[in-house]
Amino acid sequence: MKLIATSTSPYARKVRIVMAEKRIECDLQIEPVGVPDTPVFRFNPLGKVPVLLLDDGTAIYDSPVIVDYLDNVTPVGKLIPEPTRSRIHVKSWEALGDGIIDAAVGIVMEKRRPTGQQSEEWISRQRKKIDHGLQALSQELGDKHYCTGATFNLADIVTGCTLFYLDFRFGEINWRGEYENLARLTDKLSKRKSFKDTVPPS
Repeated sequence: MKLIATSTSPYARKVRIVMAEKRIECDLQIEPVGVPDTPVFRFNPLGKVPVLLLDDGTAIYDSPVIVDYLDNVTPVGKLIPEPTRSRIHVKSWEALGDGIIDAAVGIVMEKRRPTGQQSEEWISRQRKKIDHGLQALSQELGDKHYCTGATFNLADIVTGCTLFYLDFRFGEINWRGEYENLARLTDKLSKRKSFKDTVPPS
């Protein structure tokens, strides 16, 4: 297998952490996406990463689909529970985390446009999504050891990738000061080898 990614994509980091936790070997191919002729279009018609290329040439995208696939490749380190309600709970965490990242990435891309073309109103709407999303993450976590209880799973991977991406791109957001339970969670996650090995370049 081969993973097509960028070195800073939080969605790709999620997939890489899943692979590390499940001990799945995979080649990593870094490709640019912010250019009109990005080669990623050869693998994904939307030109987005990550893309997982199977040995038979099949391309799987995007990150929620990839992690579903990977979690069933091997029973080692199951990250998505089987019971329907538990599975939906974990996938809802994933949707919330990915949604916060979507808003954050949207702001990053908007701020790369010429100053006169940027929409402060649109940026403000995305920032509101981030703020409400963080509040929801904290409320859902409560005083639990991990996102859905006592066991580490995909919900924790997504939440960690989300919060560390905010650190990476939005240092002005003091989520640690406002949400101590999220800070405690990320302190635990930062000590895991899978997170250490996938820190994006500064």
